[in-house]
Amino acid sequence: MPTNNYIDIMEKNHMEIPWHDYTGDDSNTLIKESGLIEKASVIGRVGLIMLSCGTGAWRVRTSMNRLSKELHVTCTVDVGLMSIEFNCFDGKDCVSQSLSIANTGVNTSKLYRMEQFVDNFPKEDAHLTGEEIHKRLDEIEKIHTLYSPVKLGLAAAFACCGFTFLLGGGPIEMLFAFIAAGVGNIVRTKLIKHHFTLFLNIAASISIACLVYAICFNVAESVLGIAHIHEAGYICSMLFIIPGFPFITSGIDLAKLDLRSGLERLTYSIIIILVATMFAWIMALLLKLQPQDFTTIHMSKILLLVLRIITSFCGVFGFSIMFNSSIPMAATAACIGAVANTLRLELIDFTHMPYSVAAFIGALTAGLLASFIKSNNGYPRISLTVPSIVIMVPGLYLYRAIYNFGIMSLTEAVSWFSLAIMIIMALPLGLIFARILTDKTFRYCT
Repeated sequence: MPTNNYIDIMEKNHMEIPWHDYTGDDSNTLIKESGLIEKASVIGRVGLIMLSCGTGAWRVRTSMNRLSKELHVTCTVDVGLMSIEFNCFDGKDCVSQSLSIANTGVNTSKLYRMEQFVDNFPKEDAHLTGEEIHKRLDEIEKIHTLYSPVKLGLAAAFACCGFTFLLGGGPIEMLFAFIAAGVGNIVRTKLIKHHFTLFLNIAASISIACLVYAICFNVAESVLGIAHIHEAGYICSMLFIIPGFPFITSGIDLAKLDLRSGLERLTYSIIIILVATMFAWIMALLLKLQPQDFTTIHMSKILLLVLRIITSFCGVFGFSIMFNSSIPMAATAACIGAVANTLRLELIDFTHMPYSVAAFIGALTAGLLASFIKSNNGYPRISLTVPSIVIMVPGLYLYRAIYNFGIMSLTEAVSWFSLAIMIIMALPLGLIFARILTDKTFRYCT
């Protein structure tokens, strides 16, 4: 007798919506001529798919508004992290719906397809029936990860390897971080694929990454006699868990006074950071690892500049692949990140600029470049900006803050935490002002 997986037989907490039941009995009726309930089902489903891609409230509402205008419907929308409440009016009737997704995540490829769908709706989909539109949305909704767990593990490995060099690590730390981050993200991807809960996949992937780094270090120390200082890179092996997308979109939503969405996304980001840093601290205590400063690597300024460009490119490319970007989209984001992050680091080195100010300029540069590129190739702006600046998020500082809180070294903990908070506030500010400068619709309060 075949055995069923628990996930296949357990009752779902979020019931699936039978979207095709909303279409009228007459399949020849175009969506423009359909009833309000059928129109609202299309508008709501588009917003829900956009929300499931990880984009912010501003983009979700804009997409729903564009469809509503084309269908001669007035729509008011309240967007959160996991749900949408909206009302549709046509002058005679009103339809109110509350829709939610089962889990949140990031899927830039699906987001790109949805933006193309919304852009082409007046010319193509508005002249289809509701049933035909839902079939097209079915196809888009089936876009899951483009990459296998092993490929996503390699993406995390390259991202954390590049991160390690940019934070001051050398070849040994980069190699160990590459291996540990790769294994950790493979575990994380497998757990997500099997629908395990958020806290479990964070705790397990962080613990595995930390353990693998410690094993690599201990083996190399015993066999090759490497110095004990090289254990410092274990922090970098866990930086693949950084919640870049919800963190950045929370800042953008707060800038547009979408407080519900902004605060929910910020809370989600804080949850991930706290769980990750707590388990990293616990593993450090169990494995007797200590966060230390990296050994200074002496090289010419030109060579350092070149290596920063290369590792920034690799780091951003890896994070972009983890966000399910296509190869061309990931390469585009990586080029932006290579310029913006290298500029940030060079400003710190040559002008002794405060880290937070340099982060603001780096994020502003990334936002301006992304806006210019979006006008030429149509990639979603957020699919380019978030990967390009997630490498600037001070994950190492946050971890060292929690580690020092844990051992009651409060002065040092507050110092690391304050530095991290200043940088964290500067990053979305840079993107917000880049958007204000380049996007007329974002510039005004509408």
